[in-house]
Amino acid sequence: MSGRARLTVFAVLATLLASWSLAALVESSGWLLQAAALLCLQSGVGAAARRAPLARPLAVAAQVLVSSLVVVFLFAGKGESTGTGPMAYLVTDIGALFRRGVQDVAEFAIPAPLTDGIRLLLLTGVLVIGLLVDLLAVTLRSAAAAGLPLLALYSVAAGLSGGAGAPWFSFLLAGAGYLLLLLAEGRDRLAQWGRVFGGAPSGRVTASSGYGSGGAGSGRPLSPVRTGRRIGAAALGLALVAPAALPSLGGGVLGGRTEADGGGSGVGGTISAVNPLVSLQSSLNAQDNRVVLKYRTDTPALGDHYLRILALDEFNGVRWEASGRALTDVPERLPNPPGLGERVRQGAAEVRTSVSAADTYAQRYLPMPYPATGVDIPGRWRFEPVGRTLVGDQLAKDRYQNVQGAMYTVRSLLLRPTAAQLQSAPEPDPAIRAEYTKLPDNLPPVVAETARQITKGAKDDYTRAVRLQDHFAVNGGFRYDTKVASGTGPQAIARFLADKEGFCIHFAFSMAAMSRSLGIPARVAVGFTPGEKQADGSVNVSMRDAHAWPELYFEGVGWTRFEPTPRQGLTLPDYARSEGPAAQPSAPAPLPSQSAAEPSAAPSQADACPPELRRLGECGGAAPQEAAGGQGGGPSAAAVLGWAAAAAAVVGVPLLPLLWRSRLRRRRLARGGVLPAWEELHDAAWDVGIAPDRALSPRGAAERLVGAGRLDGEAAAAVRRLSEAVERALYAPPGAAEAEPRAPLAQDASAAQDASAAQDVSAVRAALLAGAGRRGRLRALLLPRSAARVRWAVQARRDAAAAEAGRRAAALRARVRLPLRGRG
Repeated sequence: MSGRARLTVFAVLATLLASWSLAALVESSGWLLQAAALLCLQSGVGAAARRAPLARPLAVAAQVLVSSLVVVFLFAGKGESTGTGPMAYLVTDIGALFRRGVQDVAEFAIPAPLTDGIRLLLLTGVLVIGLLVDLLAVTLRSAAAAGLPLLALYSVAAGLSGGAGAPWFSFLLAGAGYLLLLLAEGRDRLAQWGRVFGGAPSGRVTASSGYGSGGAGSGRPLSPVRTGRRIGAAALGLALVAPAALPSLGGGVLGGRTEADGGGSGVGGTISAVNPLVSLQSSLNAQDNRVVLKYRTDTPALGDHYLRILALDEFNGVRWEASGRALTDVPERLPNPPGLGERVRQGAAEVRTSVSAADTYAQRYLPMPYPATGVDIPGRWRFEPVGRTLVGDQLAKDRYQNVQGAMYTVRSLLLRPTAAQLQSAPEPDPAIRAEYTKLPDNLPPVVAETARQITKGAKDDYTRAVRLQDHFAVNGGFRYDTKVASGTGPQAIARFLADKEGFCIHFAFSMAAMSRSLGIPARVAVGFTPGEKQADGSVNVSMRDAHAWPELYFEGVGWTRFEPTPRQGLTLPDYARSEGPAAQPSAPAPLPSQSAAEPSAAPSQADACPPELRRLGECGGAAPQEAAGGQGGGPSAAAVLGWAAAAAAVVGVPLLPLLWRSRLRRRRLARGGVLPAWEELHDAAWDVGIAPDRALSPRGAAERLVGAGRLDGEAAAAVRRLSEAVERALYAPPGAAEAEPRAPLAQDASAAQDASAAQDVSAVRAALLAGAGRRGRLRALLLPRSAARVRWAVQARRDAAAAEAGRRAAALRARVRLPLRGRG
């Protein structure tokens, strides 16, 4: 097997081994066989194209074409497009299936079912990575660089899986594949030096064969080979062991996903859902701040009318997650909320909310006010009693019910507990306290210590909760900043408490964790703030209204919302307001659009939330206020300068050869003298395809240029005049110019001769361009062949620098060399 064929095989093997890390993302691994077949086909096409031989770009184009055709015919007809004709059958279906795959990725938990859309994403992703690995390792002979796409494939898989499966085994496979690829390339390179990188044939081990003295027939590799393998094995082992000794890098306090636990005794299995923030990403991640929900309600307190999606009740120190819970059929009237006593229930009012979801909002969980008592919605839905959440049921093998385009009505309770009722709440149920006060062992001690310091002297859980809320929202010096990174690992809350800046998720998760450290049952709710009331009485909920807040449990009241986020526009519940004068947020925060409780006479302002926060669904406040005197809405000066620089680079980079060639021409002709003009004439001819021939005499070069360039008339005469001038400059005896009768006018004659030479060069260049055709002229102007002189000049300077460095090193060695003793 040739070296290039061996590299092709190991490139396919390395890609497949790295692709194994994707197996944990889906329920079935059957797609790996298809990926292996497609990779072999793609690499085989590349090998055949290189053997043909085809140019590198043509070989890559052939691989892309064949792979695309195979994928199209493999998935055509599965996208359920509405078009007709071959193009709709082949292309439109693939586009629809790709979009459905993206939606499935955002919808399903890990491991997700292997839908056609997800299978298309997996296969195309592996093919793209395989193409890059083949291009770098085989076509360009740079196996080390091929590790970058392999690392990207493994990193994406590891990041999405969140530790599912056996991550150490996936890393071992990916690393082994990369090392095998490097070994194959090293063997091929060493073979080109005349030495085989491997075992020698039996009985042929000699001192010159490059193998050790293991005895005839042993065929053991030379020591460097064994050492290389040992280094590779040691590096792979270190990479496997090191993560165990380093701080966790996965998940993050703000990340997480819901695992199905398979338990529960109810009807209909358990919830298996993605992180609700990731669900918001699929439905709210758009460049415009479009409305996703529109509702009308008869509640008298619109500022408290939050639309809750899901509750995160498990905290492992790295992320908050929603527990797997048993699902039941949706009852006509939902059961009473847990912990709600009759005294608070009698003071509550039942309100009615009619909601219309946008067609672009594909959320599997139903946004509802809390606590809902009844829901009227078409479709197939299931009820999770503990979190009081409605989740879409399975409709088909690969489809689930969601909120997209739904119109539904929710009846809910407007609870109005008083501070006295919360303050006098009895001890919670021991089971609830045990479940909702769990904290991981790796939580930094500073979290609990800070919570105790803030609540020092408080006599009851309600007072402790209000002090925690006020510490974040009012008097703790915290600042609302949507540009702060989410943070990862168990130290994220500690860093947030130290830096004192973040957005709603930081505040909600931190207050919930600190409440649990004080023995108060707590969880985190995710959903939407009330939205923006319109002039016609309806309320619009847009992407920037996505929000997270803590819920604390009080016996007799149930799960109670608190608001620690210091963002203007959020309404504190009456029961959560501390006594005394109204306090302002501890630091400036982005201003909201308008209060949710007041009508809006103007359309909402453009969303100024950065893209990374929009992907998290955390754009709850309005855009920051423009600077004084600004005319908001336009791009910033930095953005304008950045786009201008990018445009200048896009336009200027292709023009660099033209600019360099024009500058060089001006310098030569302005320098004066016949020899620079003659050199410029040769480069002008080279640019149109007439390569210079230094072996010819000036007169022979002139005749060659006239013939090859099909020059006649004045252009041919100009070439011959220049050649005669060059002959005089090169071969005339010294002092010949001074011996002429007009020697006193030699300076003026020299200037006239330089001007005439420049004019002759310009005339010949114009004639050459005129005879080159349109494509030849464009090539000569934009991509001049004489630009190769730049590469020659760089190479010459590099060689000169290397020679000078060698000379200095030799001189230094000679200077410090010790005299030899005992010679002879």
